[in-house]
Amino acid sequence: MNKRATLLFAGQGAQVAGMGKDLVQKYPAAAELFAKADAILGRSLSAVAFEGPDEDLTQTRNCQPALFVHGLACLEVLRTEVGDFPVAAAAGLSLGEFTAHAAAGTFDFESGLRLVAQRAALMQEACEQTNGAMAAMIGGDESAVRALASETDVDVANLNCPGQIVISGETSKVALAVSLAKEHGIRTAKMLNVAGAYHSRLMNSAFLKLGEELARTEIRTPAFPVICNTDAQPVSTPEEIRSSLQDQVTSTVRWTETIEYLIDREGCDLFIELGPGGVLAGLLQRIRRGTACISLSDCASIEAAPATLTQDA
Repeated sequence: MNKRATLLFAGQGAQVAGMGKDLVQKYPAAAELFAKADAILGRSLSAVAFEGPDEDLTQTRNCQPALFVHGLACLEVLRTEVGDFPVAAAAGLSLGEFTAHAAAGTFDFESGLRLVAQRAALMQEACEQTNGAMAAMIGGDESAVRALASETDVDVANLNCPGQIVISGETSKVALAVSLAKEHGIRTAKMLNVAGAYHSRLMNSAFLKLGEELARTEIRTPAFPVICNTDAQPVSTPEEIRSSLQDQVTSTVRWTETIEYLIDREGCDLFIELGPGGVLAGLLQRIRRGTACISLSDCASIEAAPATLTQDA
């Protein structure tokens, strides 16, 4: 494969009941990962991922570790099909950044899963202790959304792609921003169905406690560049990685800049999305139309990957 392949890992919201079930039934490597996850967590995460119901899977404490395990299981199955192909770089949307680091060997599977489970529990706790919300701003430029966020005292949570920005903060203030959006030239604004105000100052309690957990975790130099959400730059030292993963909880996810960095600075020209939904592939086309990307989440998509990868060679 002559392309510079880059791994992309899904974030919270991509989860779907049934994810990973067919992989586990067919591939021992996937079955082993989900079984290890159940043993590490002391509960049947696999049952929630495979069977749902949706209201259980969408709980932060379940969906974040489930997406982490599923993303890595997809990668293991892909390697079973195509061999240990070279990886140029990796990135993940929010929670997916932890999966990217695990794929790069920054921490082992067990350490990464424990971190993610703790992060999820802390974020869910922060949601329950605050009255927060998020809203999508569609069809407005970044300067307009930032002006609106400043005016209404909310935070810019996600710069997903041109024309798609998410704000986050106290529910009443986010609702006010939605009502004022058109006055700022933003075409559409809508509240999101989420448990709280992720990537905002309302997650500060999670920020502080996650920092303590990261300090106790062994961090190694990644085997390939991992681009962080907070400033869309590669991080390599343990200090940089701990800081970026902690800051991410309350900081803006700069996904547009992350993709631009991967294409323009790392020379990445083939993206492999590992996780359900195909959301990242859609954002990629909004950021840089025509960039090659394959989305892998189940047996059918992964078994078709060798032909696609050969075609793109």
